[in-house]
Amino acid sequence: MSAGAIIAIAVAALVVLAGIAFLTATRRQDVRGAGALSRETRSRDRGSRSESAVSVPDVEREAAEARSRALVPAGPAAVAPWSAPDPDAVGVTRRQFFNKASITLMSASIGAFGAACLAFLWRGAEGGFGSKVNAGKVNDVVNNIRANDGFFYLAEGRAWLTEYPADALGKARDLYPGAVVSGMEAGVIALYQKCPHLGCRIPECKTSQWFECQCHGSQYNRVGEKKAGPAPRGMDMFGMQVTTTGDLIVDTGSIFGGQPVGVNTTGQEAEGPHCTSGGGH
Repeated sequence: MSAGAIIAIAVAALVVLAGIAFLTATRRQDVRGAGALSRETRSRDRGSRSESAVSVPDVEREAAEARSRALVPAGPAAVAPWSAPDPDAVGVTRRQFFNKASITLMSASIGAFGAACLAFLWRGAEGGFGSKVNAGKVNDVVNNIRANDGFFYLAEGRAWLTEYPADALGKARDLYPGAVVSGMEAGVIALYQKCPHLGCRIPECKTSQWFECQCHGSQYNRVGEKKAGPAPRGMDMFGMQVTTTGDLIVDTGSIFGGQPVGVNTTGQEAEGPHCTSGGGH
């Protein structure tokens, strides 16, 4: 190879190396200008962060001391006067408190229930079922019976009032209790509304002029004597008395059992269609 060719190759290599060096230098300047930090800047920044981290506790301590110096000392607190505790409350646990409260409430409830039962069962001093009920003047009672087609309901005494015929008193005196007869002699009989069979309330039947129980078909004539059905006897009756002023008193506390099956002192038969079939269970 000639000397000229070697020199040419060497010059070309130098040119290539120079180009590469130039491109590398230009790239570093572009990156640094785009926001990259120099080595010295990064070193200085790490040093400042280290110094500030070391000084934070000192700053916080100084701030705390400043706040403490700004506080105003409180004055002496007033002492409340001492009072002795309730001996019954000392040593009472939560369980004991709830137990006592439960027992107290239960006792009060049972007492109130018992008082209500006694008030319901106790025979009233005046008025209401279980006492002597003033039905009014005898003449007014008879007029009310006739005005209501033969039946008058005394709601206060749970009683039906009907007329008892004077021509049947001879038989009645031999069969009925004296307290009932005294009312019959005034022309009235007081019958308990409850059916002797199973205790249903017996309504009147205006068409047949009988009492006819709609529960099981027991039937009674207008004075409560049994005519048909499963009832074991006639309707029960209340004692009565007529005062000197002419008032009819119905003693709903004196209940007398109805007459046996087959008794028919008035001879009354059904006066029209029945309201129930009768005789069925």
